[in-house]
Amino acid sequence: MILDRPHVLLHHSMLRTTFKGVDHPISTPDVSIHQFRGIKYASVPARFRQSKLVSSYPPSVDATHYGPICPQPDQNSFEEEFGLTDSDIPRQVFKQDEFECLNLNITCPAGHHRKSHIPVMVWIHGGGNRGCGSSWIYDGGALVRKSICIGLPIIMVTINFRIGVFGVAANMHLAEDNRAAGDEGVGNYGLRDQRQALEWVNHFIADFGGDPSNVTLFGHSSGAADIIAHLYSNANLTRPLFARAIVQSAIVDHNPPEPHSAGWQLSRAFAPLHASSVAQLRAIDSERLVNINLPFRAVDDGVFFRKGFKDILFPPSESEESARAPHDRGLHPLRFAIRKAKNMNRSPHPMSCSQPAAPHTPTTSLQPLLIGDCACDSSLWSQPARQWAASAVVRRIRAICQSITKASALLNAYEIGSHIFAEDLTDRLLELVEDARITWPTECVVQAAQRTGQRVWRYVFDQEGPAHGMPHHAADLVYLFDNVSLPLSPSSSPTAFDDDESLPSLSSSRSTSADVSEIPDKTCTLDELGLIDIDKFSCGSESSFSRWTQPVVDELMYARVRDAIQERWIAFAWGEQPWDNSRGKVFVFGPEGETGERSAGIFGGRRRQKIWENVLKPLGMGLVQKVAQELSNGPGLAR
Repeated sequence: MILDRPHVLLHHSMLRTTFKGVDHPISTPDVSIHQFRGIKYASVPARFRQSKLVSSYPPSVDATHYGPICPQPDQNSFEEEFGLTDSDIPRQVFKQDEFECLNLNITCPAGHHRKSHIPVMVWIHGGGNRGCGSSWIYDGGALVRKSICIGLPIIMVTINFRIGVFGVAANMHLAEDNRAAGDEGVGNYGLRDQRQALEWVNHFIADFGGDPSNVTLFGHSSGAADIIAHLYSNANLTRPLFARAIVQSAIVDHNPPEPHSAGWQLSRAFAPLHASSVAQLRAIDSERLVNINLPFRAVDDGVFFRKGFKDILFPPSESEESARAPHDRGLHPLRFAIRKAKNMNRSPHPMSCSQPAAPHTPTTSLQPLLIGDCACDSSLWSQPARQWAASAVVRRIRAICQSITKASALLNAYEIGSHIFAEDLTDRLLELVEDARITWPTECVVQAAQRTGQRVWRYVFDQEGPAHGMPHHAADLVYLFDNVSLPLSPSSSPTAFDDDESLPSLSSSRSTSADVSEIPDKTCTLDELGLIDIDKFSCGSESSFSRWTQPVVDELMYARVRDAIQERWIAFAWGEQPWDNSRGKVFVFGPEGETGERSAGIFGGRRRQKIWENVLKPLGMGLVQKVAQELSNGPGLAR
């Protein structure tokens, strides 16, 4: 992290204050970028109370340093997903304070004013009960620079909000306490913090050059799930504060608990701390609360969410619908699904994309939506998945399903049996978890949007992460924010024997775009390597050896995907169509640097869409997610 950057001043006419920010490290004389850090947007009157908008500041505000973040476990967030070593991670130390963590960071082109009306992109970070909007990973410098260079300047805002137990605790006692304080509802404190940040942007972003009526909300993982919650909130119906949304690899909770259920789970979590009353809950030191994990991120308190949102997003399963239908309609849908699944490969064949289900409760159209996922998002749960034994998986799935028929449907669809090899078992468990927790819920969100006439653009991110060589969870963030140095630079590569050897520098990801023809041919696959005659293989050939020194993702490949995702996200923020989505077309990022619009059939070939329709949908979201959550917890950690 570069310190002592030149200071910049911005006088805010509405707030009657001067913000002192910094000239962003990526800023150049030709492309000047300013950053204002740690601006407090709301205050927390007490633990487990709704935040209040801040609209009064001293005459001068120091916005040169990041503000405090919400207390959280002392662990890295997504750095481990990127395959980075400690030496590769910029050192950031943030003060943790649950009462002062509601602050935001603004990255903007220099020289703009109230009449500039630049689109604003507000980022909601993921990480569950870890992470913050001030992380170097989400720094907006490269994205803002890209927007300036292509003539579509944007302002990017990252926010900090309450997470973990601080952001979601709820029970009936807290509901009464909140009501007495004049607040409606209980829990959802983190979601309401995010809403307050949007209120602040709506009121005060104009002096930074932003257009408060043109805000794009975008986020990843649990942050993406929060955006879905905002889309289906009552507040968004009555007073929307964003014009469009981008949802990336959302980990969706299909059934947020009501206060009674949330309270039971809260009591269970707090039992070791011997706290039950509101006063006792507020008296506990925050350091003792950071490791409390609640199995929900939102609460259906009867206030925050719009009525009927669960049925809109996740209609009843086919088996539930058939139970209400006449019995002379032929085979039960689940038995029919199993019969079809027996002849179905785990890797689905192309089929028509996202056929809308029969209309359910009518609802008004929501904001335009850009949504998608990474091919290996379930890498997030790789470690617990590896701990399972095949026989234990079969027993656990049967116990959860409480039906041989239902359990067999899942086991057969993903080819899981008691005698499967350990490596195959892990892969297939992760496929199941991927479908149940991310890709199928994402498809349900898409279908719900289509039923209501909402404009939707679907993408699939199959591009390998630079370090791991697979499209792991958060791989898209590497390309979108362009802040992670590429591996295997000449200085760090184990194959860089000669200091004078001419190799492309990969330590910086800032390279120019490349045509398809410029991307090198891919290296040999393992199957191809097995066919090589080793006696004829020339180890002394410099050209042969150079193929082995190339990283999985080279500079040109990286630049192609980076430019594609940045340009389409920016175009969407400007209200433009990011790509042609007619006839179910999707946009693909990767593998191996591939980008472009593809047909609905291609989408069906890249995701296990037939399994969603023929197996998961008849079983229902509730059962499928319960199975996946327990499998992703690892053995012995069932809830």
